[in-house]
Amino acid sequence: MEGEVGIHPLSESPTAAWKEISQTQKLIKIKVKIPQSPADENKLRFVCMSDTHSLVRNIVFDVPDGDVFIHAGDFTKCGQKEEVVAFNNWIGSLPHRHKIVIAGNHELSFDAKFTHIFKKKFAHKEVGDEVAHYGKTKDNISDAVNTVNIKQFLTNCTYLEDSGIEICGVKIYGSPWQPEFGDWAFNLPRGSECLSKWNLIPSDTDILITHTPPLGHGDLVCSGVRAGCVELLNTVQTRVQPKYHVFGHIHEGYGVTSDGKIIFINASTCDINYIPNNLPVVFDMPLKPGFSKRN
Repeated sequence: MEGEVGIHPLSESPTAAWKEISQTQKLIKIKVKIPQSPADENKLRFVCMSDTHSLVRNIVFDVPDGDVFIHAGDFTKCGQKEEVVAFNNWIGSLPHRHKIVIAGNHELSFDAKFTHIFKKKFAHKEVGDEVAHYGKTKDNISDAVNTVNIKQFLTNCTYLEDSGIEICGVKIYGSPWQPEFGDWAFNLPRGSECLSKWNLIPSDTDILITHTPPLGHGDLVCSGVRAGCVELLNTVQTRVQPKYHVFGHIHEGYGVTSDGKIIFINASTCDINYIPNNLPVVFDMPLKPGFSKRN
């Protein structure tokens, strides 16, 4: 199949893989700046943030207005219900007509591998509330255990998890997975397991949102090693070829780069010290023929 992606022989050694791959790659750095004028009527304005880690109250800048707000994961510290509710309230206060969110490795309660831990905690608290008001019954306990679904608290945005949405003709796809990075949520071994998730990305995606960076773009950590995924880079460059790829995860990788065809955006709001200093990344995307902002 044309554009088919295989496993790179240095998949498990991303720093070495980039040393090899970079010999044939363009890497153009683009300055982050906030537009001072509104977007044209024939363009959609996207405002991108990531890795806010329940620290939105400490943000010192105004979130720019736009048509679509994107958050590329790690909006909590560890996925507690209270953190999710607070984030939902915050994102609900933003003026953007469309708001898109994916999870990251800190959203433990969103990952099926960890939900049993949070179910017990949520159920205990909810049953406690029920007992205080109505008395302890078998039905109270059963309902509390069976209805816990952390995603239900994201009511002010569209949550994407290996899924997509089309806005005014622009096709957007979101995925929370990343190569193993400690014992956190949505971690997968490098190589075939990560690639199995990237194979789900539709080839006609215009804007791709992942939590992890691809190899070589916004993935250099403070120790000097690369944390990005080589199979994601290959998928993006050879098969999907989106116009924009938005991600976060590596705070010190904040910024915008390009390979000459695709714009790569590490939108991490928190810096390496978990201080939310980094400005949102804003871009305008021309609407396709036959579409308008009212579609």
